[in-house]
Amino acid sequence: MPLYDKPLEELVHYTPALTGQPDLAAFWDQTLQAAAKSPLNDTLEAVSYPSLGCAVYRLSYDGWQGARICAWYLRPDGEGPFPALVQFHGYSGSKQEVFGYLPWALQGYALLAVDVRGQSGDSNDPAPYPGGHVRGWMTQGITDPATYYYRGVYVDGVRALDWLCGQEEVDSARVGVMGMSQGGGLTLAVAALDPRPVLAMPEMPYLCHFRRAVDMAMRPPYLEIPDYLRRWPEREDDVWRTLSYFDNMNLASWIRCPVLMTVGLQDDICPPSTVYAAYNRILSPKEMRVYPYHNHEMVQAHWETKLAWAHHYLKGLDTL
Repeated sequence: MPLYDKPLEELVHYTPALTGQPDLAAFWDQTLQAAAKSPLNDTLEAVSYPSLGCAVYRLSYDGWQGARICAWYLRPDGEGPFPALVQFHGYSGSKQEVFGYLPWALQGYALLAVDVRGQSGDSNDPAPYPGGHVRGWMTQGITDPATYYYRGVYVDGVRALDWLCGQEEVDSARVGVMGMSQGGGLTLAVAALDPRPVLAMPEMPYLCHFRRAVDMAMRPPYLEIPDYLRRWPEREDDVWRTLSYFDNMNLASWIRCPVLMTVGLQDDICPPSTVYAAYNRILSPKEMRVYPYHNHEMVQAHWETKLAWAHHYLKGLDTL
């Protein structure tokens, strides 16, 4: 397909006005303080898996307001302490199969792959959402930031770090976060809300610059928002106010660690301008890898770059 968003020479300077509310920082401070008071109540179960060089476990822990969050945990053989990574998955997906994470474990990283609450994995979501919603998760509780679906999702991601950094075989000073699409958005959000990650690797991130995304996206899930507003047009002001608390464009300047990001210039799910709206607000060391011929998809050629960045920032190797 032809390019449909801004040309690259404009994207690299694209900094739309922020939409964050005056109480944005207070909202997240209060949310995370409340979450930290609840025990994780974690359980770790060994999984019989034909892997060599690492052990595999099924983890469950308590997320925001009673959700039970499930994850794979891969622990390399040996005593450690190991550098570690948290992996977040794409919208409507799951942590999928263990096999996909073996390359990281066999490179010496402890890895935690988390199922997002209520989506296609094993994590549940007991939260009540007032006011009705359309298909998917984007509009659940969307009239108030206190009840919005992604409040719990973002907190669950921070709680994943709580668990991982508490493991004796993990070096809590060498922990990174990564993911594609929704996973990329969660990577940005967790890196913004928590100072512990020393590396973030979001790919074609979702949950950025919602206004522009609704105007530009040609495929779901951003389209769930206008579907909702066609049903309840009188709620529009409340919707945009709520989304501002979860927009990575507004949170990006809080990120402290190095960031390796990707953008596909033909991406019609997470339009390039939405990705750059967040990227251009990041103040920490960063690099954008631009893929002019890619839509919203994993870039196989990017694996080598991710590995080099992980080795450099999490193992201190001269790989960049």
